[in-house]
Amino acid sequence: MAHLLDWLLSPLSYSFMVRGLLAAMLVGVVCATVGSYIVLRGMAFFGDALAHAILPGVAVGYLLGGGAQIAVFWWALITALLSALGIGFISRGAQLKEDTAIGIVFAGMFALGVALISSVRNYAVDLAHFLFGNVLGVTNSDLGLILGFGLLVILAIILFYKEFLVISFDPVLAETLRIPAQLLNYLLLALIAITIVVSLQTVGIALMLAMLVTPPATAYLLTRRLPTMMLTAGLIGAFAGAAGLYLSFYISIASGAAIVLVSTALFLLAFLFAPGRGWVWQRRGWPARKPAPSHQD
Repeated sequence: MAHLLDWLLSPLSYSFMVRGLLAAMLVGVVCATVGSYIVLRGMAFFGDALAHAILPGVAVGYLLGGGAQIAVFWWALITALLSALGIGFISRGAQLKEDTAIGIVFAGMFALGVALISSVRNYAVDLAHFLFGNVLGVTNSDLGLILGFGLLVILAIILFYKEFLVISFDPVLAETLRIPAQLLNYLLLALIAITIVVSLQTVGIALMLAMLVTPPATAYLLTRRLPTMMLTAGLIGAFAGAAGLYLSFYISIASGAAIVLVSTALFLLAFLFAPGRGWVWQRRGWPARKPAPSHQD
């Protein structure tokens, strides 16, 4: 017991580990909560595209801010919001399918980001953290931004929970109730954009989609009500963040990759053993549980 306690407390003697742990858990909760809508609405491609579309903002922030994290954050946030709203505008204004609009914006923005990054002589080293995450480099100001914007995202989801539920599962009812579905869809896109930027330093652009999708997908296999799914996903995300950081500390692997690997391992356990929906459960022919989250929630 004493050995276990020492194992848990030893890394916390370093201030960068404490900040990293708080950041990883906060990001895990925010990503998983927003990601519940991504999973239920089949928006995984949007999440992946938007994560890569912020690359020009990262590059511009890096160039103009001299590598300062705060400049990168704000430029990435602006780029993410413009990309998210741009996807919505193009898909509606040009009457294109959303996945087509996503592909256009994703390809164009990512190419612009690569072009800008290639103009930085030492970009391979300096910008690698933004691609793969560097949670141990989180500063007090970074932590403040993660906390502030994370709380903003969670608060917005709580305030508009019923409206998001209706437009996600019953668009006809939303129209009947005169709910501004288009405006709320834009708001949801903006919340996803903010979440991606908040998570940037923790898991990086390359691994962003995993934290948005994997914890909610795991919760989807374990629960049947949307509020419970969000809560479960948040707990899974927070645990994956903490466990991944400890794994990174003790076996010296990239922190972002470690967090994603823990999250993926939890999903595989749920996929195999989830009551009613797991592969083992179905192979044994045990009775299935009721369907997963629906509009009845």
